[in-house]
Amino acid sequence: MDELVLRGMAKWPNVPAVYGWLSLNRRGHWLLKGERVTNPGIIEFFGRNYSHDDLGRWFMQNGPQRVYVALDYTPHVLRVTPGSLALASHSGAAVGAVEGACIDDAGQLLLDTDLGVGLVHDADLGLLLPLFAAPRALAGEAALDATLDALQAGRDAGLMLDLGGSNLPVRPVRAADVPERFGFVACPRQPEGQEECY
Repeated sequence: MDELVLRGMAKWPNVPAVYGWLSLNRRGHWLLKGERVTNPGIIEFFGRNYSHDDLGRWFMQNGPQRVYVALDYTPHVLRVTPGSLALASHSGAAVGAVEGACIDDAGQLLLDTDLGVGLVHDADLGLLLPLFAAPRALAGEAALDATLDALQAGRDAGLMLDLGGSNLPVRPVRAADVPERFGFVACPRQPEGQEECY
């Protein structure tokens, strides 16, 4: 977090948190009261000060004030760097390690990373396609399609994803189960009895 933010937190430790103002959509865009944030400086500030609490609620720390984020899907939207195939979060943080891979019932790729779970941006999926391997008994593009169909239907299909030498089995997951499975709160709510901040 920014030094200015840390100093504000120390100086004013009891500022009420904000709920329902900030959200993150599936394309990695911040929305403030439903309006997309486009200022590059603000986007970078949000990314540098993005974190989560022990309850799995993601927030942006704005000086002494915690602004909880409503997530359209996952806490991170992952982008792939062409050429190197390095992964980075919408927040600007680089992914250091990928521990698991899932395909949800809508065919979206999620990666369990050292930053937290992230949805791979749909514009970058094509860059990862050559890294998928269907079971040896199956071959060709039709086999990959059948394997993806099986995963979307909730069946393990033996699909593997090779990210830098670590072959990861790709598991099925229901989109509705993602928050519980990966331990985060998609839409943090104002605790009852806590002072509301506008």
